[in-house]
Amino acid sequence: MEVEVIAHNPRWKNEFEQEAQKIKAIYDDLLLEIHHIGSTSVVGLKAKPVIDIMPIVSDINEVDKFDDQLEELGYEPLGENGIVGRRFFRKDNEALGKRTHHVHVFDQHSHDEIIRHLAFKAYLIAHPDIANQYGNLKSRLAVTYPNDIESYMAGKNEFIKETEKQAVTWYEDKPSH
Repeated sequence: MEVEVIAHNPRWKNEFEQEAQKIKAIYDDLLLEIHHIGSTSVVGLKAKPVIDIMPIVSDINEVDKFDDQLEELGYEPLGENGIVGRRFFRKDNEALGKRTHHVHVFDQHSHDEIIRHLAFKAYLIAHPDIANQYGNLKSRLAVTYPNDIESYMAGKNEFIKETEKQAVTWYEDKPSH
């Protein structure tokens, strides 16, 4: 897949909301919360145009029962895909040959993973200078590795890990989040 980083698109919020409604209808009573995460959720941040969605469910073991319904929406179930206790799905627009959505489902007890995602988003929103640094890094990496997603991801890793540490500390110190 081509690595493309573009300016923030205000339509991403609506795309999230539309897809979230479909996911809510599938998971129904199992779903506790659903969040727009990742770079497309941060207004002004350059991003790959892939909407990241994080449903939080009451029991992760029940999620697999709904794989067929998510497949009907165009999602490919990939199991934990490297994060224990998560269920990961991806969706592509076949006609365009582009990825459009990622769904990261976590159990309500996956506190550290949930906080990591929510803190990173909140931190970038509260610190536009850091969000700008991150966006510029992603743009440079996309130009350097236009057809190499692994190298693109590896190039972001140190920035993300360091920023996540700061974000989680900052987030957990806030009186209310």
